[in-house]
Amino acid sequence: MSRYVMTIDLRRCVGCQTCTAACKNANATPPGVQWRRVLDLETGKFPDVRRSFLPMACMHCENPPCEEVCPTQATQKRGDGLVAIDYDVCIGCANCIMACPYEARSIVHEARFAYGDQPIASEAVRFDPARISVATKCTFCKDRIDEAARSGRIPGRDPEVTPACVNSCISGAMAFGDLDDPDSAVSRLLAETQHFRMHEELGTGPSVYYIWDQA
Repeated sequence: MSRYVMTIDLRRCVGCQTCTAACKNANATPPGVQWRRVLDLETGKFPDVRRSFLPMACMHCENPPCEEVCPTQATQKRGDGLVAIDYDVCIGCANCIMACPYEARSIVHEARFAYGDQPIASEAVRFDPARISVATKCTFCKDRIDEAARSGRIPGRDPEVTPACVNSCISGAMAFGDLDDPDSAVSRLLAETQHFRMHEELGTGPSVYYIWDQA
């Protein structure tokens, strides 16, 4: 079984938010909901200040606190490392939203569209009523990963089965792949660099690694 992770090289991220736009386009999230966002941070004291960018989304944790608090088992940790939500089982209690230390989940209780009460043509085609009044979040483009398992293609190498945010990154800051494959891009990157995971002290075991320097 593969174990999928994402790496984000903070030295390369330029804060363009292309990954945010690509995610919204690929997943048809409603206005105000961003499964992937980029934090714009300023550190230091004037005049010695530095601007940094930090892409954020669901961390697909090894020990997801959202799964532990779900009363219906709608949130499940998959064998390949993805944390998935079964919309048919979710009751919208928001326990997972409160439990997530990464603020990665959201709920909308009514249909929202970009221009008023009626969807434009593209929204009408892609609107998913199953996402109303249930928890939603980044899925690592789960449908693409499932297609890879059926077709034999490799996430992180073949664009058709790689998360949209990774495909869109103009600076090459993002990579995706199987951590258990020593020849994957993510395995090579993590072997060659210094990196961290968000709030590792909480014991959640995030599957997103932030690279900040050479090893």
